[in-house]
Amino acid sequence: MFKIVRREEMSGGTVILNEIEAPRIAAKARPGQFLILKANENGERIPLTMAETDPVKGTVTVIYMVVGKSTELFSRLQVGDFFQNVIGPLGQPTHIESGKNVVCVGGGTGVAVLHPIARGMKEAGSRVTTIIGARNKDLLILEDKMRLASHELHICTDDGSHGRKGFVTEVLKELLQQGGIDQVVAIGPVPMMKFVSLLTKEFGVPTLVSLNPIMIDGTGMCGGCRVTVGGETKFGCVDGPEFDGHQVNFDELMLRLQAYTEQEKLSRHMCKCEGER
Repeated sequence: MFKIVRREEMSGGTVILNEIEAPRIAAKARPGQFLILKANENGERIPLTMAETDPVKGTVTVIYMVVGKSTELFSRLQVGDFFQNVIGPLGQPTHIESGKNVVCVGGGTGVAVLHPIARGMKEAGSRVTTIIGARNKDLLILEDKMRLASHELHICTDDGSHGRKGFVTEVLKELLQQGGIDQVVAIGPVPMMKFVSLLTKEFGVPTLVSLNPIMIDGTGMCGGCRVTVGGETKFGCVDGPEFDGHQVNFDELMLRLQAYTEQEKLSRHMCKCEGER
């Protein structure tokens, strides 16, 4: 059992932060790695990348958007409640180098995943420029933390309610045109990562993305998290979650995610119909 010691509602309650007691995980976790959490015996196993770790306090922090049955179940847990299972750290940690000029691009809840990576790169001695974006001001998260983790921060909103109106790719293109960028790290919705990768490929800048395929066991046994990278099949849980954005087949990934989403909708519809009989 893993106790929740801090809980914060963000973005009007649609995004939840949980800080969880897990000293053994906190001692080993590195930026870019993830956990698999289960609320109770009736819940699903959900993979979430850690937004922060504190080995001194023995805690790990996850941030998630309430979008379905399982995350809604997570959101009911309050301070003092417990997750039945927290497994990790899983996946490969981010390879962090020093002395680089790095641009970190985050969208939506991907900003939570990006935070420890940007901070780790800054602490290692790289210059970090960060671009974060969301549909509107209310959906932006971790602005203050990202400002501390970066040398320079750009904010974009689709509707212009905060920062610059437009997409993160517009700011990124301007920075790429200035030159001198060694690496781009992009984490967020799959379409965003796709278009960031297409843009950076034009400029020949290496790009790292963190993928979110459907994941079940987290050990590479089920094959549900398979993605095509450079024409080869990789598993998001053991080979990733981070991959070369120029090699990822994003169209295939989006089709697979869409297939599971449509199946979930169908299952809910069937359950509703059964309940109405």
